[in-house]
Amino acid sequence: MKTTFYKKQGRRYVPVHEYDQELLDGFPKGTHLVMCYPGGQSRRFNIDPNYAAMIAAGRVAEDAVCAAIVKSQELKPQRTPITERQQKLWKELAKSFNRDDYPLIRPAAADAGRAAVEAMMKEAEKLLKNPSVRKAYEQFILMCELTKEKELAK
Repeated sequence: MKTTFYKKQGRRYVPVHEYDQELLDGFPKGTHLVMCYPGGQSRRFNIDPNYAAMIAAGRVAEDAVCAAIVKSQELKPQRTPITERQQKLWKELAKSFNRDDYPLIRPAAADAGRAAVEAMMKEAEKLLKNPSVRKAYEQFILMCELTKEKELAK
C-alpha cells in the first residue's frame, strides 16, 4: 500500500514523499541476512552463504543429520476426535503391531529439512571451535573470494 505525504506551501499542498511498504519490505534475488533487535533492524544484501561450513558439517554430521530427520518424521497422534468403536478398533490394530499406539500422521517435509539444517549448524559450530579448523576455513573463504574476483574480472 502506498502512502503519499504532503507539505503545505502557501495555500497548496504538494507531494513531498511517497512511502511504499511493499517496496521497502521486498528483497531482490539472492541470499540476504536480516537481523532484528530492540530498537531497529539491519539488512545485508547478497551475502555469500557459508557453504564450506555447511558441506563440512554435512560430511561430519551425517549420522546426526539422519537421526534428526528420523526424529522429526516420527509418527504423531492425530488431533481429530474418533468414535468409541473406532478407538476400540484402533487399539486392536495397535496391539496387532505390538505397540501402544499406531498413528498415521507424519510431520511436514519442511520440518525434517529444518531439523537437518539445525543438526548441521550444531556440527559446524563444534568443528569451528578448533583453531586449526577455523584457520583452514578462513583460508578457504579467502581463496573463494580471490577466485570469485578473478572470475568477475574476465
